[in-house]
Amino acid sequence: MSEHVPEPAPSRPAKQHFSRPARPRTVLLRGGEVHSPADPFATAMVVEGDRIAWVGEEGAADSFADGVDEVVRLDGALVTPAFTDAHVHTTATGLALTGLDLSGAATLPEALARIRAYADARPADRVLLGHGWDAAVWPEGRPPSRAELDEAAGGRPLYLTRVDVHSAVVTTALLDLVPGVRERTGFRADAPLTGDAHHAVRKAAYATLTPAQRTEAQTAALARAAALGIGTLHECAGPDISGEDDFTGLLALAREGAGPRVVGYWAEVVASAKDAQRIRELGAIGAAGDLFADGSLGSHTAHLHAPYADAAHTGVAHLDAEDVAAHVAACTEAGLQAGFHAIGDAALTSVVDGVRAAAERVGLGRIRAARHRVEHAEMLTERTIAGFAELALTASVQPAFDAAWGGEDGMYAARLGADRARTLNPYAALLKAGVPLALGSDSPVTPLDPWGTVRAAVFHRTRAHGISARAAFTAHTRGGWRAVGRDDAGVLVPGA
Repeated sequence: MSEHVPEPAPSRPAKQHFSRPARPRTVLLRGGEVHSPADPFATAMVVEGDRIAWVGEEGAADSFADGVDEVVRLDGALVTPAFTDAHVHTTATGLALTGLDLSGAATLPEALARIRAYADARPADRVLLGHGWDAAVWPEGRPPSRAELDEAAGGRPLYLTRVDVHSAVVTTALLDLVPGVRERTGFRADAPLTGDAHHAVRKAAYATLTPAQRTEAQTAALARAAALGIGTLHECAGPDISGEDDFTGLLALAREGAGPRVVGYWAEVVASAKDAQRIRELGAIGAAGDLFADGSLGSHTAHLHAPYADAAHTGVAHLDAEDVAAHVAACTEAGLQAGFHAIGDAALTSVVDGVRAAAERVGLGRIRAARHRVEHAEMLTERTIAGFAELALTASVQPAFDAAWGGEDGMYAARLGADRARTLNPYAALLKAGVPLALGSDSPVTPLDPWGTVRAAVFHRTRAHGISARAAFTAHTRGGWRAVGRDDAGVLVPGA
């Protein structure tokens, strides 16, 4: 007799458990003044997660009060969009906050005393990093000599950037860490280093930072930005400024934290689709920021049409119009934002002529849609302003530069003479021409200080160049988002 094997019962599908998405936390802010174009009389706002759900007046706020997780009573406080600082060097900012800061040194001896004290308090095997000296404001009228630095630092490697970060003084011990530096352009035996020599010593000095030191500096900078109401930073990095590890580490830190967002730019020339892809893989949204067309006025390296008033030369040109055209055309073809650092009138002419040449190659419409940008854009003329408007170039500017160095007796006048100095940073003319503005600090060149930046744009040292408080505030909030292609951010309206 055969054994009967029963057929298996039909299998039932396993019971599936679906987790309901967590409801975003909701907060009602009420009893204040909400700066919103959606309602000029708004006193209240509801936020769901990171999105604005409602903006309105106090009478309507009661209907939301029982359905939110938290009610914040503003007691008349003003609520605005967070600021966007459109030009920052985050690690260098953090190092200035936590390290040797010479910006307050009133004399050369005081600066040397600060160096001695800082060196004495640090481990003997650590490279010393500092920032902020400005010989133009010292009665001695000169930077420290190498011998003075060697003595103050106790024979240790020391790297000290000028306030504009475009030149540096260093000790002999640091020079000895950089083979061939004395043969590079920008090296002078007993003067601040510029150009290639400066880039080489900066790279060597920053290479000594441990990952923990970098993270500590970046964390300090992000915390300071958040405390000042800055919600987004445009990090202007590059191979001659910081380094890939520094850049990618910062972007990762910002993604993981609850502090300000960081939008990254990488300053390296693009010649091919492969170049563009590599820059994207770093996490950058553009091959822009401090891609140097020239240097700075304070260091006599901004590229001018006519010689400096206090030096018999016209500065340094790092890129010409053809270099600019090739970079912009390649970036536009690759769908990547391009940009340049350009301060002097000759450098700005090269940038405008180069972008215009790129437009002839790839089409004006594509150039305008890409929203390429120019950092600093200080020494503009009617012709270059018209070029910015025609090519839809964003001017990423730093009003605190004028506050620090403008005026009849300021550094600009010393470098250029009073007549040329009065033409610098023409914000009103840029807005009148329809040029988009994004405001920033270039920290640590000038400090993170968004309300100070707004004031500097309004109370320009050349009165005709000042803009309204509303225009300055918009350029320091929504303007920074528009500069990265986001027209829907930087404003308090439902859905933002």
